[in-house]
Amino acid sequence: MTFEDDELYRDITGFAHDTPTWVQHTVEVWTEAGILLFGALFVAAWWRSRRGSSQAFAIAVLAPVATVVAYVCSELLKSGFTEERPCRAVAAAVPSLAECPPTGDWSFPSNHATIAGASAVTLALIRRVIVWLTAPLALLMAFSRIFVGVHYPHDVAAGLLLGAVVAATAVHLGRRPATRLAEAMRASPAPAVRWLTGPGPAMPPAAAAYAPSHRRR
Repeated sequence: MTFEDDELYRDITGFAHDTPTWVQHTVEVWTEAGILLFGALFVAAWWRSRRGSSQAFAIAVLAPVATVVAYVCSELLKSGFTEERPCRAVAAAVPSLAECPPTGDWSFPSNHATIAGASAVTLALIRRVIVWLTAPLALLMAFSRIFVGVHYPHDVAAGLLLGAVVAATAVHLGRRPATRLAEAMRASPAPAVRWLTGPGPAMPPAAAAYAPSHRRR
């Protein structure tokens, strides 16, 4: 299956070839390294949530899981649409900056854009203000996939939307059971489990005096 945005693809990839070499190399690095940055943000969100409420901790843990679910959905869609990569299919286009994936590694939707959209939304669910960081990062990652020549514009638009919707839905559906699990784990006598989930919010001195001894260690 194909869509008609070949001209826009040619315009963007032509612009990419006209940019300085350092810009091209920076985008080539970012298009892959951006996923690592989102991963680091997930780790930071988990660490911070260890001193938050059980629900906040549950959402922080669900965020990367929901992103993986969105990625799996994008892979399933790829196998259904079997759209050839534009770096191979678009006539009169300049060569892609990144190596063109082989036939069988289909184009629609973009996995990178799906991960970016899912990460941006779920991180914002953990802490709303961070959307001012995650949304631009997701858009930059999506655009980079066109810039380096391995995706059509509609691939990344669909990926962003798919990732955002699927991941937000997964977090919504899993929030309550994950919160109950977090509460149970925080009550566990096992030190490793309590370290993983964190102590939760700091208790007032009066309440701490009546807390079970294993919660005060």
